[in-house]
Amino acid sequence: MHEFAVCQGLMRQVERVARENGARVVRRIVVSIGALSGVEAELLQQAFAAASAGTLAEGAVLDIEAVAPRVHCLECGAESLAASNRLVCGQCGDWRVLVIAGEEMLLKSVEIERAEETPGGDRLAAGE
Repeated sequence: MHEFAVCQGLMRQVERVARENGARVVRRIVVSIGALSGVEAELLQQAFAAASAGTLAEGAVLDIEAVAPRVHCLECGAESLAASNRLVCGQCGDWRVLVIAGEEMLLKSVEIERAEETPGGDRLAAGE
C-alpha cells in the first residue's frame, strides 16, 4: 500500500514542524489531497494510525480536504473545474488544457500543544 509510505513521509514532515515549534504533542493535522494525486484519502486515513504510532502525532486527528481538478484551457484561456476522468475545458470543451490544481498533496496545518500550554493547542500553517 503506497499510502503507508506517503503517510510515513507526512509524519516526518509533521514531526519536524512540531519539534521546531516546541510541541509536546500534535493534536490535529490538516492535509489537502488532489483527486489526481494518486493518493487515496481513505487508505491514507487507514495508514495514519500505524504511521503515527510512537510519534508526537500518535492519537492526533487527520483531516483530509479534497481538491478537485482545475484546468486552464490553452484554446480559450478559461479556468474551470474538470472531472478526474475527463480533463477538458468546462467553457469550450477543448481537450488542450493544463492542470492547475488537483495533482497536489499538501500539509496545510499542524495543531500542537506546547509543554508550557494548557490543552487547546496552537495551529501552525505548514510554512511557519
